[in-house]
Amino acid sequence: MKFSDIVRLALTSTGDVSLPVRLKDIARDLGLSPMAVSKALRGHKDIGQETTRRVLQRAAELNYRTDAVARSLVTGRTFLIGLVIPDLMQSFFAEVATAIEQAAGAAGYHVVISHTGESAQVEVANIELLESRKVDGLIVASAQRSNRRLRAIKTPLVLFDRVLPGMQSQFVGTDNRKVGLMATQHLLEQGCRRIAHLRGPLLSTSEDRLKGYRDALGKQHAEQVVEAGHDDASGYAAMKALLADGGRLRPDGVFCFNDPVAIGAMRACLEAGLRVPDDVAFVGVANMRFSDWLSVPLTTIDQHTAAIGMQVTRQLLNCMTSGAKPPAPVPLMSPELIVRASSLRRPRAR
Repeated sequence: MKFSDIVRLALTSTGDVSLPVRLKDIARDLGLSPMAVSKALRGHKDIGQETTRRVLQRAAELNYRTDAVARSLVTGRTFLIGLVIPDLMQSFFAEVATAIEQAAGAAGYHVVISHTGESAQVEVANIELLESRKVDGLIVASAQRSNRRLRAIKTPLVLFDRVLPGMQSQFVGTDNRKVGLMATQHLLEQGCRRIAHLRGPLLSTSEDRLKGYRDALGKQHAEQVVEAGHDDASGYAAMKALLADGGRLRPDGVFCFNDPVAIGAMRACLEAGLRVPDDVAFVGVANMRFSDWLSVPLTTIDQHTAAIGMQVTRQLLNCMTSGAKPPAPVPLMSPELIVRASSLRRPRAR
């Protein structure tokens, strides 16, 4: 027995100090090679199920913890992924983040989440901090208006939800032009003829949803676009502005940038004594949690947040392992209309 092992046993038996358990301690106990134990702990397919079970059981008994610093020195990787998102209060981003954590965890990675509050400056500072921590890859829903700052990033990068013009990067997101088309067509089918759009911030998602709205209206219907934002307060203020003329140009249908904007706009209508959907019908975007629990359940467009989170993680893992060869681009996700009471002015067909 080596002197270090004698010291370990002596100190542990007295209960004074417990030295960290090493991978080779588990290997010696089970009569395996350190390489086999390492592979078993990582779930490598070369190791049988029974051997993996024995290794995991012994590791739990000894309270074994992976030495992340040593692992990084050996592999050249930190097994960390940086996730940069603009708003944790929006359930869309929270649900995507949850799916990313699940997919990354299954691949042996941990996710470090950075919240920017829709600030381009904060976003750049947070990305620089994540790069200084040597993250292996970055997933970003960017608040930038141009690609200048992100173009210089050397760390493998995948964008989601928002594209940047001219940015040569992998992207995972929804077909937002189809979102706008689908929402507006639904309001037309419900008999609405004066359809307004409460548009979001000056980002690609908002621009594409506006294009879809205009596609649906065509030349037969006049457009009515009001600047809003991304939260309920902006939706409330925008709707109040629409109603301020005494009703002469009051819309009978409103397509909102997202669900929070729609909730704020509906509140403004209800305060004005209008009925939803009889006087004004509403459609939001995101299918956020509890939108079907509102006093008037909200019709919305589902962007399939879990699928976006899983796909963006797969794309990043591909980018990190593909070397010079870029992975194939991913088709845009197709949105889904979820019809509820806020837009139902006509009986639904069986």
